[in-house]
Amino acid sequence: MELPEVSSSAARTDKLVVLSTCSSEEEARRIARHLVEARLAACVNIVAGALSVYRWQGAIEEAPEWMLIIKTSAALFERLRAEIQKVHSYQVPEVIALAVVAGSESYLEWLDAELGP
Repeated sequence: MELPEVSSSAARTDKLVVLSTCSSEEEARRIARHLVEARLAACVNIVAGALSVYRWQGAIEEAPEWMLIIKTSAALFERLRAEIQKVHSYQVPEVIALAVVAGSESYLEWLDAELGP
Protein backbone atom coordinates (compact mmCIF):
# COMPACT_ATOMS: atom_id res chain seq x y z
CA MET A 1 0.00 0.00 0.00
CA GLU A 2 1.37 3.35 -1.00
CA LEU A 3 1.00 6.46 1.13
CA PRO A 4 -0.87 9.40 -0.39
CA GLU A 5 1.07 12.38 -1.68
CA VAL A 6 1.64 15.00 1.01
CA SER A 7 2.58 18.56 0.17
CA SER A 8 5.96 19.69 1.44
CA SER A 9 4.39 22.25 3.78
CA ALA A 10 2.07 19.66 5.35
CA ALA A 11 4.92 17.19 5.78
CA ARG A 12 6.70 19.65 8.08
CA THR A 13 4.03 19.70 10.79
CA ASP A 14 5.29 19.43 14.36
CA LYS A 15 1.94 18.13 15.63
CA LEU A 16 1.48 14.83 17.44
CA VAL A 17 -1.41 12.58 18.37
CA VAL A 18 -0.61 10.93 21.69
CA LEU A 19 -2.45 7.82 22.85
CA SER A 20 -2.98 6.84 26.45
CA THR A 21 -5.46 4.59 28.23
CA CYS A 22 -7.20 4.92 31.59
CA SER A 23 -8.93 2.47 33.89
CA SER A 24 -12.07 4.56 34.39
CA GLU A 25 -14.12 7.30 32.77
CA GLU A 26 -13.50 9.52 35.80
CA GLU A 27 -9.73 9.19 35.46
CA ALA A 28 -9.92 9.80 31.70
CA ARG A 29 -11.95 12.99 32.23
CA ARG A 30 -9.63 14.20 35.00
CA ILE A 31 -6.46 13.68 32.94
CA ALA A 32 -8.00 15.15 29.77
CA ARG A 33 -9.18 18.28 31.55
CA HIS A 34 -5.82 18.65 33.33
CA LEU A 35 -3.86 18.47 30.05
CA VAL A 36 -6.11 20.99 28.29
CA GLU A 37 -6.09 23.39 31.26
CA ALA A 38 -2.27 23.22 31.34
CA ARG A 39 -2.25 23.94 27.57
CA LEU A 40 -0.24 20.78 26.97
CA ALA A 41 -3.08 19.52 24.77
CA ALA A 42 -5.41 21.49 22.53
CA CYS A 43 -8.00 18.72 22.56
CA VAL A 44 -8.40 15.28 24.11
CA ASN A 45 -10.94 12.80 22.81
CA ILE A 46 -12.14 10.19 25.30
CA VAL A 47 -13.20 6.94 23.66
CA ALA A 48 -15.14 4.52 25.84
CA GLY A 49 -15.46 0.80 25.32
CA ALA A 50 -11.87 -0.23 24.64
CA LEU A 51 -10.92 -3.72 25.74
CA SER A 52 -7.19 -4.17 26.27
CA VAL A 53 -5.50 -7.55 26.19
CA TYR A 54 -1.93 -7.40 27.47
CA ARG A 55 0.80 -9.22 29.34
CA TRP A 56 1.49 -7.87 32.83
CA GLN A 57 3.88 -9.45 35.33
CA GLY A 58 3.91 -12.74 33.41
CA ALA A 59 0.14 -13.16 33.00
CA ILE A 60 -2.23 -12.39 30.14
CA GLU A 61 -4.76 -9.81 31.36
CA GLU A 62 -7.93 -8.25 29.94
CA ALA A 63 -9.36 -4.95 31.13
CA PRO A 64 -11.91 -2.39 29.98
CA GLU A 65 -10.26 0.96 29.35
CA TRP A 66 -10.96 4.49 28.14
CA MET A 67 -8.68 5.68 25.33
CA LEU A 68 -7.34 9.23 25.34
CA ILE A 69 -6.53 10.69 21.92
CA ILE A 70 -4.45 13.75 22.74
CA LYS A 71 -3.56 16.49 20.22
CA THR A 72 -0.32 18.32 21.00
CA SER A 73 2.99 19.42 19.48
CA ALA A 74 6.42 17.84 19.47
CA ALA A 75 7.77 20.76 21.51
CA LEU A 76 5.34 19.94 24.34
CA PHE A 77 5.67 16.15 24.26
CA GLU A 78 8.19 15.71 27.09
CA ARG A 79 6.19 17.96 29.43
CA LEU A 80 2.97 16.16 28.46
CA ARG A 81 4.56 12.74 29.02
CA ALA A 82 5.87 13.77 32.42
CA GLU A 83 2.50 15.21 33.42
CA ILE A 84 0.64 12.04 32.41
CA GLN A 85 3.08 9.93 34.42
CA LYS A 86 2.63 12.24 37.41
CA VAL A 87 -1.19 12.18 37.51
CA HIS A 88 -1.95 8.70 36.13
CA SER A 89 -2.97 5.78 38.36
CA TYR A 90 -1.10 3.16 36.30
CA GLN A 91 2.39 2.11 37.30
CA VAL A 92 3.33 2.18 33.59
CA PRO A 93 0.88 4.43 31.72
CA GLU A 94 0.72 4.20 27.96
CA VAL A 95 2.16 7.28 26.28
CA ILE A 96 2.64 6.72 22.55
CA ALA A 97 3.16 9.62 20.13
CA LEU A 98 2.20 9.44 16.46
CA ALA A 99 3.42 12.10 14.04
CA VAL A 100 0.82 14.14 12.18
CA VAL A 101 2.23 14.39 8.66
CA ALA A 102 -0.74 16.25 7.19
CA GLY A 103 -3.90 18.01 8.29
CA SER A 104 -6.24 20.80 7.40
CA GLU A 105 -4.47 24.12 7.62
CA SER A 106 -7.21 25.69 9.72
CA TYR A 107 -7.16 22.83 12.25
CA LEU A 108 -3.37 22.93 12.56
CA GLU A 109 -3.55 26.71 13.10
CA TRP A 110 -6.19 26.17 15.80
CA LEU A 111 -3.88 23.67 17.53
CA ASP A 112 -1.09 26.26 17.52
CA ALA A 113 -3.39 28.86 19.06
CA GLU A 114 -4.56 26.55 21.87
CA LEU A 115 -1.21 25.04 22.88
CA GLY A 116 1.06 26.70 25.39
CA PRO A 117 4.53 27.96 24.56
